[in-house]
Amino acid sequence: MNMVEIKDIGKTYRQGKVLVHALDGITLSIKTGEFTALSGPSGSGKTTLLNLIGGLDTPSRGTIILDNDPITDLSQSQLADIRLNKIGFVFQAYNIIPVLSARENVEYVMLMQGVPAKKRTERAKAVLDDVGLSGMHDRRPAELSGGQQQRVAVARAIVSNPAIVLADEPTANLDSHTGQGLLEMMARMNEQRNVTFIFSTHDPMVMGFSRRIIRLKDGKVTDDLQKQR
Repeated sequence: MNMVEIKDIGKTYRQGKVLVHALDGITLSIKTGEFTALSGPSGSGKTTLLNLIGGLDTPSRGTIILDNDPITDLSQSQLADIRLNKIGFVFQAYNIIPVLSARENVEYVMLMQGVPAKKRTERAKAVLDDVGLSGMHDRRPAELSGGQQQRVAVARAIVSNPAIVLADEPTANLDSHTGQGLLEMMARMNEQRNVTFIFSTHDPMVMGFSRRIIRLKDGKVTDDLQKQR
């Protein structure tokens, strides 16, 4: 089953007096349970494509279907519901809330979803243990290393069992050892929970872990490599 279907997507925006074609006629599909990297030089369109899949931006043309739901013509409030209930996001800047503990950060999405407090706490603690942060539930971000903060971000992304996790340069601010540990953890989540992961990345290590690499250049797909498992 396809988790993502992208049909003739284009994205154009204006930079001063110049029209920039960030994406130009991209068509591809990503199956449920894939572990896929979007790669390419800066300006190739990979982050733009990730943002369109996540409903953070809207295309100039074409259709995106996410988990059987067409999302291209939805209102902002409908897109917000899709993001809340179907998508986990991991950003390179972590984007965790400094005044909240690790557990409270992980609980935040479930709080927005209306999950009861007892269940929120149980699930947050379990997923923090899963990502290697047992004993650190009550620490605030300032008391955690960069790698540990990114693990909190991953725990928050997966705690509500989203259909898909979108990760934009998740290893960019991490040393190679920490980055490898994070990728091993996400690969394990992918295997055990069949969560679909799509990365936007420059990092050769992320591409090494990924089982499919979609290369972009100048807003077009130039290569689509599926590795043998």
